[in-house]
Amino acid sequence: MLYRGITGRWPGFLAGVMPEDTKTALSGERGVRVHESIRLELPVNDVYRFWRRIENLPRFMSHLESVAENPDGRSHWVAVGPGDYRIEWDAEIFNEVENQTIAWRSLPGSDVVSAGSVNFDAVRSGQSTQVSVNLQYAPPAGRAGDLVARLFGRAPTQIVREDLRRLKQLLEAGEVAHARPADDPR
Repeated sequence: MLYRGITGRWPGFLAGVMPEDTKTALSGERGVRVHESIRLELPVNDVYRFWRRIENLPRFMSHLESVAENPDGRSHWVAVGPGDYRIEWDAEIFNEVENQTIAWRSLPGSDVVSAGSVNFDAVRSGQSTQVSVNLQYAPPAGRAGDLVARLFGRAPTQIVREDLRRLKQLLEAGEVAHARPADDPR
């Protein structure tokens, strides 16, 4: 975070590390940036292993329909956007340190240009894990797409925050709680 504050760049997203179209699409003030974190009352290894099985991500990320990892280490993502608009892209993990960090980026030709990382930090003598997500992406419709998403109540920071809360519920309680509408007679 300190590095980003000084340089204006995310750690790891340096020249030669990101594909040129990703660097161009996310440079300067382009794209949307999100940073959110949450503490889970589980050891790092448990949280890391769950997240690393990327097929698990749609279990707590509300916008994801599916994620499939290919044998070559790349993955195919399908998300549902405003108005049930389906968005697909391919990504790869380009930096991984077991039980510490996973960094990814979308591949050239994807509908979504994105890059991000999730960090897993042991806290409370290793009994808990601080999960921090850093995400930068260019919405399919650019900043206009971000504005439309916000108008529908789906600001990117809010989405990530809610997703992390669902992760916490899923891993700590074994299920994600779903709120019942106030007018539900049950």
